[in-house]
Amino acid sequence: YRTGNLTTVSKFFLLGLSDDLELQPFLFGLFLSMYLFTMLGNLLIILAVTSDPHLHTPMCFFLSNLSLADIGFISNTIPKMTVNIQTNSSVTFYVGCLITDLYFYVFGYVDSTLLTMMAYDRFVATCHPLHYMVVMKPCLCCSLVLVSVLVSLLDSQVHNLIVLQLICFNDVETSVSEFFLLGLSDDAELQPLLCVLFLSMYLVTVLGNLLIILAVTSDPCLHTPMYFFLSNLSSVDIGFISTRVPKMIVDIQSQSRVISYSGCLTQMSIFILFARTDCMLLTVAYDRFVAICHPLHCTVLLN
Repeated sequence: YRTGNLTTVSKFFLLGLSDDLELQPFLFGLFLSMYLFTMLGNLLIILAVTSDPHLHTPMCFFLSNLSLADIGFISNTIPKMTVNIQTNSSVTFYVGCLITDLYFYVFGYVDSTLLTMMAYDRFVATCHPLHYMVVMKPCLCCSLVLVSVLVSLLDSQVHNLIVLQLICFNDVETSVSEFFLLGLSDDAELQPLLCVLFLSMYLVTVLGNLLIILAVTSDPCLHTPMYFFLSNLSSVDIGFISTRVPKMIVDIQSQSRVISYSGCLTQMSIFILFARTDCMLLTVAYDRFVAICHPLHCTVLLN
């Protein structure tokens, strides 16, 4: 229900890192040097992989795509930031903000999925070395990268559509105490089905991760770095889904669509914490790298 003072927003004012004018040249030089250093490093990786035939392997293919995604990820924000610092501008347009948000999510999700693919590549190389070239064919690698890009595009579009539904009011200062959630469906007949669906998915996921943790902790043969990372990944997954799904099930069951402002902030903080920890633990590809390239030093390096 919309009444009074409904206006459109065309631009945002960014708070920036500091209002001190003396710090602006330092911040400009800092972010510009970091950007150029990161760009140069990733470009060198791409050049090395494409120019050396010995590096035309699935792992290096994923690595070059990861470097390309990193270039897009930082180029989406840092150049605009350095220009704003140099010109002392703190304004960004609404459309520009949405475009930046879109590419931020796209490259961020591509980064995460590529790290997962690299971990899978090391898993195949370690556990199925004789079938490695059969499993990790060039067409499969290209398909995995393409699917990750398409899924990232789809997910980022969902985020932007949610943002576009927000109503912005000008010239009215109000404090927000709660949010009204849109929900998945207004059909009352679908609510029991949605409740059972999400509850079963939640229980299966929690049970599966608990079994992994139990197996790793109870079997001495699984007390290795790889399974240590895997058990921690399972623990993080349990926390990750427990921040959202139980609340969703309760809301569906009670037909409640309200979440408090503080509750939303808490949920988002924990959600981001577990999501980032998930991404970091997926870099267990390093464990597989050490096991393959330095097998005699594996237990020393990963003690």
